[in-house]
Amino acid sequence: MKAVIQCGGMGTRLRPFTSVLPKPLMPIGARPVLELLLKWLRRNGIEEVYITTGYLGHLIRSVCGDGSQWNLKIRYTQEMEPLGTIGPLSLIRDELNETFVVLNGDVLTDLSLSRFVAAHRMHRDPVTIATTSRLIKMDFGVIDEIDNTVQLFREKPTLSHLVSMGIYCMNPDVLRFIPSGIPFGFDDLMLQMMQGGTAVHVYKHDGLWLDIGRVDDFQSAQAVSWEEQSASIEVAAAAA
Repeated sequence: MKAVIQCGGMGTRLRPFTSVLPKPLMPIGARPVLELLLKWLRRNGIEEVYITTGYLGHLIRSVCGDGSQWNLKIRYTQEMEPLGTIGPLSLIRDELNETFVVLNGDVLTDLSLSRFVAAHRMHRDPVTIATTSRLIKMDFGVIDEIDNTVQLFREKPTLSHLVSMGIYCMNPDVLRFIPSGIPFGFDDLMLQMMQGGTAVHVYKHDGLWLDIGRVDDFQSAQAVSWEEQSASIEVAAAAA
């Protein structure tokens, strides 16, 4: 199976750090996020990886090379103009001829790719989204009303939402929805698919997930030895 890692973003949420380093090269302990992600993919059986690059892409190429140091085969794309979160797939549409995984270059997780892909293959639809639950603290009083009459008032409640982990399993037929040469986000893809009556599935993960693009998650990741924790998780899973 092939994986596509999206690394073309500007990393605006982590500025000023990302003024000199692209977000996937931000360090977690002594290792860049992208290196930890590549090692996680290899442990999960992935051997071929495409890395989409744009902003400071030359630095990503310098660090990762051809992937042989991790027993991977890495190839790159370069965006002359930003193509959005899912538009870069149009640059390699001829290479994606079987079920593949797409993920953001700034996530850390203990998601089992084998279980995720198996769940995706249980249906024939083009996309399955890896999801998890996140508690969101509201900064406002939240009002439920009917006919302009308050039914319930909650002062700054904490609400649970099912959120995308930035990891997707896709079939090649998804590429027919993605135009070439113009910015195209994952939200655009979802809108097109659902408006056309194509089902989109989710896979619910209740384990670890960190979005390194968020300052809070980036700081949380520094508090653990991610490689050691990932290895211990996999050993425990294999023994179960």
